[in-house]
Amino acid sequence: MIAARVSAHAISRLSRRAWHALLAVLVALTPELAHGQVVSVAPERVAVTIYRAPNRRADEELDRNWLQGYALITERRTIAIPAGRATTRLEGVAAGILPESAIITGLPSGVREKNLDADLLSPRSLYARSFGRPVTIRRIIAGKTVEEPAIIRSGPDGAAVLQTREGFIAANCTPLEESLVYDSVPAGLPAQPTLSIETDAPTASTATINLSYLAWGFDWQANYVATMRPDGQSADLFAWVTLASSDTTSFADAETMVVAGRVAREDTAPDPDEREDDDTFSSSCIGQPPPPPSPPAYAAMGGFVSGARTEEMADIIVTAQRRVSQEELGDLKLYRVPDRTTVAAMAMKQVALLNRPAVPVSIVYIARLYGDDDVNTPTIALRAVNKKERGLGLPLPAGPVAVFQSRGAANILVGEGSITDKAVGEDVEVKVAEATQVTIDVDNADSGDHWEGYVLTVRNANPYPIRFEATVDLDEADSRLQRMSATLMRKDGKRIWAVDVPANGSRTLSYRLSW
Repeated sequence: MIAARVSAHAISRLSRRAWHALLAVLVALTPELAHGQVVSVAPERVAVTIYRAPNRRADEELDRNWLQGYALITERRTIAIPAGRATTRLEGVAAGILPESAIITGLPSGVREKNLDADLLSPRSLYARSFGRPVTIRRIIAGKTVEEPAIIRSGPDGAAVLQTREGFIAANCTPLEESLVYDSVPAGLPAQPTLSIETDAPTASTATINLSYLAWGFDWQANYVATMRPDGQSADLFAWVTLASSDTTSFADAETMVVAGRVAREDTAPDPDEREDDDTFSSSCIGQPPPPPSPPAYAAMGGFVSGARTEEMADIIVTAQRRVSQEELGDLKLYRVPDRTTVAAMAMKQVALLNRPAVPVSIVYIARLYGDDDVNTPTIALRAVNKKERGLGLPLPAGPVAVFQSRGAANILVGEGSITDKAVGEDVEVKVAEATQVTIDVDNADSGDHWEGYVLTVRNANPYPIRFEATVDLDEADSRLQRMSATLMRKDGKRIWAVDVPANGSRTLSYRLSW
């Protein structure tokens, strides 16, 4: 029996980090494991490679309540292997581990069996495992602490029913402040996610093993910040790699990498709404319905986008001392964090990706013409060419882009967009915001037998000229485009009307649709 006494009421008030620290103390005080069991508390070295959520769009924020990406965790551990059959408990693996993906090498006699210990030490499991065991009821009466021995006679759902010398009582049914104190931790409740392996070695030995496995609950993206220069023709481009983990395990001093591109996987991340929350415990008085479960631990994480918003309870660490380096990985791109870093539990981290001053850019107002007279609102787009001689020339992973404009000593956010994965040599276009000073309309000018005539007019209310492009998206199976007043250019298989519109001026395009 351990010397420390644990109050469930006090546990419920602890922060998550304090709770895990308490668990570490409790585990240190528990009795030695039975003969034939070995415990590896933590890896000596660990590498974390994070893959993006395969179905998340580039313009879609990281959903910190449900990170649908995954990570490949690779650990190195040195363990003592007893002779004969034995169980080795590998503590500190990711809570979202896919046990079927685990590969273990380095064991002289191989692995007989793998098991994931999913029932972890928590206020709820501590109460559930203490059924029929003695506890102490602690009450505060008139400022004094009064304790009474009792035995737990109910499960963790609903009222906490306990038996004392005076009979049965239900906890929390009086105005008094009550809590339960446990004299020991039931066996078989590990404080951390644990992968157990069974070995059968002819002789005792020491082995250095490598453990690799996949785990859900991770994601990453690039976050770009473009600050326009006063000339309006260049921008300072800075980018972060944003790492996110909703796992309850931290990986300290990890070699960290992220992979851009889509890797084919048939399974998907489990929906948090379909998971049970086994960490919390709250009893109710008899006759009252139990309170609704608290949100999952990972729901404490909010959304974050560079230059946008930060929600509460988010541990965000930013480091820009050294930048991520890019490497080839077949058709994929791998970005390596140069220094070992901690991929912390329930947290986000940003590491600098690139910093390119005065990248040549152009501002273009774009619109799309559908069918006869259906046209959308013009959008301001920022364009660049991903070539070395144009200030870039490196693979750009997908992610949101925040565009700022300098106004005196301050930078003002003018819009946000996104880019998809861009290879070297590709054009980069960021749709920033809807235009307010550039408008477009289409009028039905005239008509005849089997044709309609239209005039498209673009107006520029800015005191400076602008570049305007309208993509003509017409299904010619139903009608034909004829008698254009200007020649259309072709780009990426699309027909585009491109024109310079003078300051406070306008331009028109007339055409016919016949059938």
